[in-house]
Amino acid sequence: MVAAADTLSQTFAALADPTRRAILGRLAEGEATVSQLAEPFDVTLPAITKHLKVLERAGLVERSKRAQWRPCRLKAAPLRDAAGWIADYRRFWEASLDRLDAYLQKVQAELPADPKNKKGSQRGRK
Repeated sequence: MVAAADTLSQTFAALADPTRRAILGRLAEGEATVSQLAEPFDVTLPAITKHLKVLERAGLVERSKRAQWRPCRLKAAPLRDAAGWIADYRRFWEASLDRLDAYLQKVQAELPADPKNKKGSQRGRK
């Protein structure tokens, strides 16, 4: 269980940075080189390489060697694990919202009727 928690920690730490999330978004479209990944950002290639190392340690990115360039590709399994962890809490949120909805319906049913909203009100009469 500790290993799974550690994997989640690495995944969420990697996702905490908007540049890394943008890199993952780009890699979701297909593999790319470090230079291609760096294009939309106003940062140096070494900075992008550091971001990629964080993503690699989290298991979110894989780099291969082809000739002289090393294309990067997305590895989505850790994202599936993170989504599963979040889904457990979604059930909690939905149950809380269901209880809130039931409470609001009860309160509304107990409120006295608003005479302004009754049919046959004085609205429109002179």
